[in-house]
Amino acid sequence: MASPLLPEATAALVVAAGQGLRAGQPLPKQFARWRGKPVLRHSVEALHAAGAAPIVVVIAQGTEALAREACAGIAGLDFVTGGATRQQSVRLGLEALAPRSPRLVLIHDAARPDVPRAVLDRLLAALARDPGAIPVLPLADSLVHAEGAHMGAPARREALRRVQTPQAFGFAEILAAHRNWQGAADAGDDAQVAQAAGLAVALVAGDEALHKLTYASDFAMPADAMPADAMPADDCPPVRVGTGFDVHRLEEGAELWLCGVRIAHSHGLSGHSDADVAIHAAVDALLGAVAAGDIGQHFPPGEAQWRGAASEHFLAHATALVRAAGYEPAHLDITIICEAPKIGPHRAAMRERLAQIMAIDIARVSIKATTTERLGFTGRGEGIAAQAAATVIRR
Repeated sequence: MASPLLPEATAALVVAAGQGLRAGQPLPKQFARWRGKPVLRHSVEALHAAGAAPIVVVIAQGTEALAREACAGIAGLDFVTGGATRQQSVRLGLEALAPRSPRLVLIHDAARPDVPRAVLDRLLAALARDPGAIPVLPLADSLVHAEGAHMGAPARREALRRVQTPQAFGFAEILAAHRNWQGAADAGDDAQVAQAAGLAVALVAGDEALHKLTYASDFAMPADAMPADAMPADDCPPVRVGTGFDVHRLEEGAELWLCGVRIAHSHGLSGHSDADVAIHAAVDALLGAVAAGDIGQHFPPGEAQWRGAASEHFLAHATALVRAAGYEPAHLDITIICEAPKIGPHRAAMRERLAQIMAIDIARVSIKATTTERLGFTGRGEGIAAQAAATVIRR
C-alpha cells in the first residue's frame, strides 16, 4: 500500500552537482541511464510523486541542459548551480528555497535513485520529535582501523551505522546550520552540519534500496539477475509469492548457522558458504517471487569467493532485487525441519536478525519448526531442511 503524501510545505533538495567519475559512465552518473531512465529522474520522480514541493535540483556549472533533459515533463522544478563543495552546493539550494518558506525539507543525493515511501514516513515521524532525522543501516562485517597496509585495532560495529539519504530537517534549522558552518573541510552530509550546530539528529531505519550508485558495476546488472519480464508492467500483479526449499548435511564440529544466528551445537551444516539452510530457502523464495532465478545463479557454489561466505549477504542481495523490481517484502515464512537443535529458544533472535538484514519490521517474519517423527535423513539427524514462502507487494 502506498504511503500517504508528504505534509504540506515539505520541500526537497536533490544534490546532483558531482562528477561521478568512479561510475565509469560517459556522463556524470546522475545523468547516466539506469533501468531505462536517467539516474536523476528516478529520485526526482519519487519525491515529486510523494508530494514534495517545491523541488530544487542543485547541479554543476554547465550541466543545466543535461539536467533539464533528464527531468523533462516533471513540473515545479528549479535548477540551481552548486558550489565547490557539497556543503556549499546544499547551502545554495537551501537559499533558493528560502523565499518559499517551506516548513520541512528532504535533502537527497541524486545517486540514490530508489526512494522507498516507507523511509520517508519514518523520517517525517521522527521530525515530530527532533529537528533532524536520517536513515541508517547496521553493519554486518567486522571492522578494523587501518594502520597503513596493516590491521589496527578492531572497531565496534554495534556502535556504527551506514548513513543514507534523504535526510530530513526543519527547514529554518538546517538553513541556519549551513549558514553558520565553520568546518575547515567539506561536510560529508547534512547531518554533520546539523550536529555541528547543536541540533539533535534522530536515527530511523534505512533501506538497502537506497544504495548509492558509485561504481561501474552498479550500472551493469547481470543478464540473469533481473529478467526484463520480472520488471513490473502496469498490469503486473500487486501481490506475488515465491517458495524455496533447501537441505544441508550435518557435520560434527562445524559451526551451525540458522537464520543468521550462530547456534551452539555438536554438529554444524556443511556447504560451500556458511550453509545457513533457512536463509538459502528464504533467498530462493524471494528470487522466485520476482522471477529472478535461484540462489545458484547469483552465487554459484563453484566460485571461490563464496567459500565460507555469510548467507546474510545472499539475503540482502535477494531483498535488493525484490525492491529493484518495484516490490516490497510483505511477509517471509520459514519452516525449519530437524530433530535437533531445538529452534524455540532461538526463534526471537532469528526473527530479529532476518528483519534486520531485510530492513523490514519483525512482524513480517515468521519462523516455525517441525520434525519428521524420526523418519528420513532429518529424522536420523543426518541433515537439516528448510522451506520458505515469501510474499511481496508492489510499491
